Amino acid sequence: MEYYSPVFHSLHAFWSSPVKKKLLLLIIMFVVWVYMLYSCVGYCSTMPGLVMVDTPRGKETAPATGRRSDLVSRLLAKPEPWEDVESDYEEPTIRTAASRDLLDADRDRVPDPSAMSSFSNGSGSKKLPQAIIIGVKKGGTRALLEFLRVHPDIRAVGAEPHFFDRNYENGLEWYRDLMPKTLEGQITMEKTPSYFVTREAPARISAMSRDTKLIVVVRDPVTRAISDYTQTLSKKPDIPSFESLTFKNRTTGLIDTSWSAIQIGIYAKHLDNWLQYFPMDQILFVSGERLISDPAGELGRVQDFLGLKRIITDKHFYFNQTKGFPCLKKAEGSSKPHCLGKTKGRTHPNIDPEVVQRLRDFYRPFNMKFYQMTGHNFGWD
Repeated sequence: MEYYSPVFHSLHAFWSSPVKKKLLLLIIMFVVWVYMLYSCVGYCSTMPGLVMVDTPRGKETAPATGRRSDLVSRLLAKPEPWEDVESDYEEPTIRTAASRDLLDADRDRVPDPSAMSSFSNGSGSKKLPQAIIIGVKKGGTRALLEFLRVHPDIRAVGAEPHFFDRNYENGLEWYRDLMPKTLEGQITMEKTPSYFVTREAPARISAMSRDTKLIVVVRDPVTRAISDYTQTLSKKPDIPSFESLTFKNRTTGLIDTSWSAIQIGIYAKHLDNWLQYFPMDQILFVSGERLISDPAGELGRVQDFLGLKRIITDKHFYFNQTKGFPCLKKAEGSSKPHCLGKTKGRTHPNIDPEVVQRLRDFYRPFNMKFYQMTGHNFGWD
């Protein structure tokens, strides 16, 4: 006991000092912290991560060790705005047979579909559309799509994919690859007006998803036919007159329903085909006339139909007196006013009033049936 008493005395003296006691505790804590940090780094270095690598087909994901993309920057990344395309059937279709070689040379900006369908990064992931604007040509579909793209919860491909009528053999993965990336809670959309008059389209869209919401912009079929003819005339000035194309026999007044400009406007006939695959409450009919006179009102109906908050309101529009239709005060991804291009608002040729009246008489019974089917009187008669 006497031999150990100096040692015990020294330890007692050391612990009795508050300063030395705190110093020792700090040293112990530092050693433990260094050990934990070293262990964590060693463990994390063995965990695989996802990084973006450049390949000939664009940016893809690849496993990596020791490299981590910043989680905050990935979550806050803003989806890239899509290229603005101005007109219904004058815009390029996507990857048709004639343009496939050109698009192959431009693959550096089109990600591989198999990669895009299997992962998501800060800009979201590519999904098949939950809503499609299926018609009608020259009804106002381009205007509706551009207006909808202002909504932060809607992402839409710019060009018309024509998947369910012209490119169906390319498969759903090809179709998915055309879509923009979306975040959780956002809706993917596309518009191809010819779907409404394509017999196979309803079954094909239903096979993709029975829950797909369908939007049809309809317009007075007589005005629509004249607008359709005006567009064709701008491309082919040597085509026959509107009157000669309208009638099989001008003397008898028999309308030529094989002419697409006339046939598209028989809305009730086409709707019958769609109702075999989709219930009426899954189809929204937008008035092309009201889209001009009251764009905010029609956009409100569309936002409700899509289950979205009414963000697009009167404050987003102003009426362009020169063009004769509403324009956006601020387009998607821009702080400047935006109107549709020069191909919109063309001056219609003068049509013989007698021809116009005969067309109105022709369409009247079909319009009445369409009003009954939709439960809405569009006031075209």
